[in-house]
Amino acid sequence: EMESKVSEGGLNVTLTIRLLMHGKEVGSIIGKKGETVKKMREESGARINISEGNCPERIVTITGPTDAIFKAFAMIAYKFEEDITNSMSNSTATSKPPVTLRLVVPASQCGSLIGKGGSKIKEIRESTGAQVQVAGDMLPNSTERAVTISGTPDAIIQCVKQICVVMLESPPKGATIPYRPKPASTPVIFAGGQAYTIQGQYAIPHPDQLTKLHQLAMQQTPFTPLGQTTPAFPGRSLGSVAGKQRSSVVLPVPALTLFPCVCPGLDASPPASTHELTIPNDLIGCIIGRQGTKINEIRQMSGAQIKIANATEGSSERQITITGTPANISLAQYLINARLTSEVTGMGAL
Repeated sequence: EMESKVSEGGLNVTLTIRLLMHGKEVGSIIGKKGETVKKMREESGARINISEGNCPERIVTITGPTDAIFKAFAMIAYKFEEDITNSMSNSTATSKPPVTLRLVVPASQCGSLIGKGGSKIKEIRESTGAQVQVAGDMLPNSTERAVTISGTPDAIIQCVKQICVVMLESPPKGATIPYRPKPASTPVIFAGGQAYTIQGQYAIPHPDQLTKLHQLAMQQTPFTPLGQTTPAFPGRSLGSVAGKQRSSVVLPVPALTLFPCVCPGLDASPPASTHELTIPNDLIGCIIGRQGTKINEIRQMSGAQIKIANATEGSSERQITITGTPANISLAQYLINARLTSEVTGMGAL
């Protein structure tokens, strides 16, 4: 009974539905000078808010009585279909891809949406003809999950109506931590163990996790000699060790590494590239670690693929090949140099 009331727009309940969109999709919804979203707001009567920020993903929040929400959804679904039709006129693709929307739903409501043994989600799929998938994992730093709906605009509208009914029948339990997309990475430079973001023509110290990660990588090395309280960073002289003055060690480090800028609206990740390093044979052990623990740690922390060539006869060096985005490569290089620095200073203290 509630469903028929909802679909006829007779149930005047105010609901909030959150959508997760890529920059390109958001651009399409906003339109030139904001004309498209203005028209959607006026014609549907729903409040449509788009999260701020230079993020590859944005949250679009639609609030209003159920009938206004359905009108807004219909307009978004038809706009996306129009975009697909336009993009196909320039391509050789023959089959038309479905319209896809991603809802962000509190995890505590996802159980009701799936139903016992998947019965509810199956019923929604069958009665609307839309594909519905509930993500198994929560979105980062939140208690929300993504629910992906795809199909024709009409199927999507019917599907959203049914999802709204479920959400009204079983409100979220407990507090919901909403998902907030992370900003796109601005260019970052590493110098002397400190990360800097580039803003205009200035380099501003970057308090981000990357700096902390690097400092942590330096401090956690088991080779830090006695008496050396501050971590030594690659590219810097390593001063006195254990109270004795010794010659400074300066390791070859890319002093300035420019990270790529991910611009809003372009949802392409930077292309993977390859970088090669040569390391003396007698230092390769400290990079690999016992049973490969250190190299695996560096792979995990940097997100880069790292291959160490087998020793060749007569050569005193080993080649390391690092593959990944420029950011991954830079971090991997940094962590490898951190291991080398600690090994060299460790030997000096012995």
